[in-house]
Amino acid sequence: MAPPNLIRGRRILSLGAAVSGAADGPLAGAVIEPGTVGQLEGLPPGAWDLVLIDADAWDAGQLAQAVKSLSALKAPPPVLVAGENLPAGLVRNILRLPASDILEAPYAPGQLAAAVASLIAEAQPAPAPGPGINSRCWGVTGAVGGSGATTIAIEIAHTLAARSGKERAVCLVDLNLADGAAAAYLGCSPTTRLADFGQAADRIDAAMLHAFVTPVSKGLDLMAGVRDAGAFDAVGRDAILRMLEVACECYEWVILDLPRHRRPWTLEALAGCDEVVVISELTVPALLAARAYADEIEDGLGTGLKPRIVLNRLASRMFGPAPSMTEAEKALQRKAEAGVSSDWEAAAASVNLGGPIAQHRPKSKIVKDVQMLVERLSAQPPRRDQPAKAA
Repeated sequence: MAPPNLIRGRRILSLGAAVSGAADGPLAGAVIEPGTVGQLEGLPPGAWDLVLIDADAWDAGQLAQAVKSLSALKAPPPVLVAGENLPAGLVRNILRLPASDILEAPYAPGQLAAAVASLIAEAQPAPAPGPGINSRCWGVTGAVGGSGATTIAIEIAHTLAARSGKERAVCLVDLNLADGAAAAYLGCSPTTRLADFGQAADRIDAAMLHAFVTPVSKGLDLMAGVRDAGAFDAVGRDAILRMLEVACECYEWVILDLPRHRRPWTLEALAGCDEVVVISELTVPALLAARAYADEIEDGLGTGLKPRIVLNRLASRMFGPAPSMTEAEKALQRKAEAGVSSDWEAAAASVNLGGPIAQHRPKSKIVKDVQMLVERLSAQPPRRDQPAKAA
């Protein structure tokens, strides 16, 4: 569903009984007034935030002419036309408007709300990025499932936001589109299906991005979608990359929680990162997977950017079945960037309560280890500004 704060209080002129009923459903909170097609001619400027039209309720020729008259206004409101029968002449007139969209029936209530919210966001002036903003982007991904990549990404994002102390300093983007867990871990409710972005990459701007993020705490916003098995197929590559581009224009830090399996946009998203962090458990299969995954990323990018491998859930015991740090690095055939201590009680408590571990268990070893990792990585110069190293 669309963010309630984006729809609540908006003035919507509703033309047709089929869409007028939305006041009690997906558009609850909006001020919806039923009207007629004749009102579109000479519509007072600024009278409405959006015009919602049921195309099947009106004569096609009359409706096409009325919509055409809107284009003569100096600042016409956004127009959303829904229906089964959409004649070509009507569609042409709709597309001539500065802000417009078409919703083919049948459609779900959530689709109607998302389309309305998108048009309202598009009509709002985009917030300008801060002066001289120099965004940095880090990608976090797991070598194997259950390695704790989402937990580490959340702690990194929280640490950076706390260090900044500014509003909208960090955006955590959950790119596990089908079944991402970042929102659940943080106790947040995603505001939309990322599939609602569809293929409309050219419509994504700062206003739309800010309309769909979920504020987590001071300085930290979350971009995540509800669970949607078809999201990877519904969201186009261009839309994903445009979303990340806009996020980097609006925030000082962008942290990506990336899916382990490659998608059509994975390498391009990684290429835009200053750092890529691969999270591995301290087991032989996970270490071998981390080595192979890091090599795959490095070879695929061909830019000289070397992924940083972080070993998660390090045991404090001196002896045991788990490999030591030295043995782990032999399996990796490279140095590990850092280790994060195991603290199951702190991690479980934070997940159950909702929020980062630093919020509920600030003295946990996990928090201290992630803070050290953030200090080490943030001290590095932005890699996107460095020339690629020769192979």
